[in-house]
Amino acid sequence: MSNDLTRRGFLNRASIYGCGISLTLAGGLPLARAAAEKSTAPLSLSPAQWRAAEAMTARLIPSGDTPGALEANCVNFIDKALANEEKAALYMVRQCLDALDQHCEANNGSVFCHLNPEQQDNVLVNLENSDISNWPEDAVPQSAFFGLIRALTIMGFLAEPKYGGNQGFAGWQLSGYPGPRHHRGGYTDAQMMGEETIKPVWETG
Repeated sequence: MSNDLTRRGFLNRASIYGCGISLTLAGGLPLARAAAEKSTAPLSLSPAQWRAAEAMTARLIPSGDTPGALEANCVNFIDKALANEEKAALYMVRQCLDALDQHCEANNGSVFCHLNPEQQDNVLVNLENSDISNWPEDAVPQSAFFGLIRALTIMGFLAEPKYGGNQGFAGWQLSGYPGPRHHRGGYTDAQMMGEETIKPVWETG
């Protein structure tokens, strides 16, 4: 099975295939949107934390024949969300990203972003299963941290680009979602019946 088909299946199983994420998530993050439209510079994560989070997203939705989370800049979406509407989770995310790097240095000789893909995948499997050693006692469960980053990565991959992720409409192109219909003046009856092709937003100019 191709990497792209595997990723499509992952997005389908997440129950946000198509327009759901752009209509339900994005509308609830006006501050993150404003921050993303103003700058792509980190607002909530340190350079090391940014690199760790970015590497996590790159393995959760890896690049293949089409762009993945790295090219979609999902980490920028995560950073802006944590700096604004999701600020309550910021301390937890920072603490866990630091703990992840410390674990990788102690057990693999380097921080997470510098490990090879196979090593990174093994670490993420252990993280999801709460099998990381020496996890801080006052930190949230490893599986909860993994679940949050996974959810935010998918959100950043499929939300409208103005929220900081989905650069180049990477997520929409992979999922087959042509973009909100209001961007193209609505759907015609023929398009709704499948008699005419719906032109995606990235081709409208």
